[in-house]
This record gives sequence, structure tokens and C-alpha cells, in this order.
Amino acid sequence: MIIGEQRRLLDKHWLLLAYCVAGVGRKKQYPAFKYKLCNQGVELMTVKGAALSRRLALATGLVAATIWAMPYGAAEAGQKWDMANEYNATSLHAEGDRLFAKLLAEKTGGDIEIVHHFGGAIGYKSKDQLDAVGDGALPIADTYVGPLGGIDPMFLLPSLPFLAATAEEARILYEVAKPHYEKVFADNNQKLLWVSPWPPSGIWAKKPADSMAALENLKIRTYDANGTITLKAAGAAAIQLSWADVVPQLSTGGIQAVLTSAEGGTNAKFWEHLSHFTEINYAMPLNMVHINLDTYNGLSAEQQQAVLDSAQAAGDLVWNLAVERVAMNYAEMEANGLTIVQGVDGGYLGALSEAGKEAVAQWLVKTGDTGAAILAEYKQRTGK
Repeated sequence: MIIGEQRRLLDKHWLLLAYCVAGVGRKKQYPAFKYKLCNQGVELMTVKGAALSRRLALATGLVAATIWAMPYGAAEAGQKWDMANEYNATSLHAEGDRLFAKLLAEKTGGDIEIVHHFGGAIGYKSKDQLDAVGDGALPIADTYVGPLGGIDPMFLLPSLPFLAATAEEARILYEVAKPHYEKVFADNNQKLLWVSPWPPSGIWAKKPADSMAALENLKIRTYDANGTITLKAAGAAAIQLSWADVVPQLSTGGIQAVLTSAEGGTNAKFWEHLSHFTEINYAMPLNMVHINLDTYNGLSAEQQQAVLDSAQAAGDLVWNLAVERVAMNYAEMEANGLTIVQGVDGGYLGALSEAGKEAVAQWLVKTGDTGAAILAEYKQRTGK
């Protein structure tokens, strides 16, 4: 009977449960994960701990112990990796994920299969995914890194307000900081594979957001601490929300506006709730794709090279798409009746930039000489 129960645990939700049980004591941050399991009907776990039957507890422990002793995928025939992504299947980041999966399957003769979970379908938001991959609950994820700023402030660099307004500038900023990102992932038992930029952020609302007066008390969603600090300083009622929570809040009136790119709003069909997009080129934040280091180290040298080559191709694709997507997004937005507000007053942009200085100052306090050196090299390379 125990053998049968062990085999059941290797199904998706039982495998995740085994990881969670095994992870207690190894990592602290599991409450959100436990809630997800409970919400999915797995009533074997509570917020306070595991509520397992005696026999199933033994089976879970045996499976979990085995799992921690080997890379993800070794418990199953072949290598099948669940890949989390909180964003829509139509996003440019999803296009990179799909190309990576296609090339990796080709280069490994089908030995490694990627199973995509777009739209947060596997139960993780971006803020959960660093821990999930580091602990082995996920082998790989495509993560918007802004919400991870509380774990390491380096993740807030790409979204510092009005620092990088074009794809070229965003890529230079990434290249300057790349060794620091790689270290953060390595410190969390992971390897950084590639990054993908979001097109420039603007403001989606029910009116033009083209003046400081228009922002006054506006209930607006931001995607990380930088945006919250900046827009509060500009007079808005800003609140940070995960992507999965945005449309529900728009539907109920919890928020009136959203700070995100034309790409993000187009993927989520924001024209069903909002009527205007104001172009302000606030920032070009990044998604990062990261793999569990035990999973990666468990591959053969040929498989590791296949992962790296496929990742390089995916990264090149999404950087190129970021340049092209703005025009495509604008055309789709206008076709759906949305008004795009461009050429806003320079005084307004200057005031927003001034409001963002506090976010930059706080980031520099947290990152010290390292952060100052990154900004200095970036400005030297871009002439800003």
C-alpha cells in the first residue's frame, strides 16, 4: 500500500505536497504555498502544519526524502519540467519560453520536456517563484523580479524610474548588473538563464493620466516598491499588486488605473475596463528565467549546453520582440477603441522624475557602493 501511495505522490499536486513537507525546516516561506494546496482541495495540509494520515505521512516522508536526494525530474521517467510564468500565454515572455522549450526538446532528442503553466496556472505568483525554484518545488520559472526586491534590492534596479526608457538602455543596464544578478541566484541555489524586458511602462486609466492633477488620489496599481514610492510622491493612491490580482481589482473598482506596459494591458484586454493609455516611458522592467541548480547540475554536459544554447536563443528573441511589440500593441489597442495619449508635457514628465528620486535614493541606501558603481557605469556607457 505504501508503494502505491508513493506513486500517487509523484503526480503533480502530490509531488508539490512532498516538496512542501520536505521544505519545512529548510525554508521559512511556505504559508502562501500551503494556502494554494488547501485551495486546490488538498485538505491534508493546514497553515499550522501537515494534517496527514499516519500511513500517508510515512509515504510522503519517504518520497520527500528521496526527492531531496536527487535533481528534479529524476523521480519520473525522463525529464519533464514544469515551468511557471505568472503572465499571459500571449505575452512576449511566453514566446521566449515556448522557443526555449522547442529548442531544448530538439537539442536533447526529446529527453527534456517543458510543461508550460502560463497565467499563474500552477499556483505561484512571481513573488513566490524564487523560493519555489530554490527549494526544488519548481525546476524552472519565468519571473517578474520587481516583487523580489525585499529578498535582494538588486531586483529593483531595472524598474528604477526614468533610468532606462529604451530597449537599448535596458539591455546596457542589465549587462552592467548581470554579475550581481547571477550571484543572487547562485546564493539561492539557482542559475540565471536569460532575461526578457517589458516594453516601456505607461498608465492605463479611464481618462488621460497626463498631468499631476490627473494623478491626484488616483487608485493605481504598481508592480513593485519603486512604482509605489514614485506614484505616492506624485499624489496618487498607489498600491502594489501581483499581476494575477489586477483584473479582479479592476472589475470590482478596487483600483482605477494600472502602471504597466502596452504589452501587459493588451495581453489582459484592459480595454474591457479602461479607456486610455498614457505613454510616459516610466521604466522597462525585467523578467528573469532561472533554473534550480541541482536540476541543472544533474544534467549531462551535453544537456547543460543544450539548456544554455536554447536560453541564448530565447533571450535574443524577446529582446528583439520588445522593440517590435509597441507598434503591434498600439494597433490592437486602437482597434479595440482605446485612446493612446502621447506627447505629454515635458513639465509633467519632469515632475514625475522628481517624484521618483526618493525610490532611487532608497535603492542606493540599500545597495551602497555596489549600487552606486552600477549606476555610474551605466551612465558612463549611455552618456546619460
